[in-house]
Amino acid sequence: MPLSKEEVEHIGRLARVGLTDEDIARFQEQLSDILEYFEALSEVNTDDVPPTTQSLQLQNVEREDVPKPSYPKEQVLANAPQQEDGYFRVRAVLE
Repeated sequence: MPLSKEEVEHIGRLARVGLTDEDIARFQEQLSDILEYFEALSEVNTDDVPPTTQSLQLQNVEREDVPKPSYPKEQVLANAPQQEDGYFRVRAVLE
């Protein structure tokens, strides 16, 4: 199913991509080849193939959360450039 020049130009407009005449000729051939592959795939019988969302089984690899004691407030604030009432003091960024 070869694509026409107008169809490739339309695809370029949809993608908001400027295409030269050379680009149109090249993409016309490449996109037509891709569509031919899809036509070949559509002829494959997939009646016995169950629908899947993943081809491989996925498994989350997570480490166990181990609670640890926090640093003392004084140690955390020791290197703060400015602090006030036991909190970091920062310059206002919003009006």
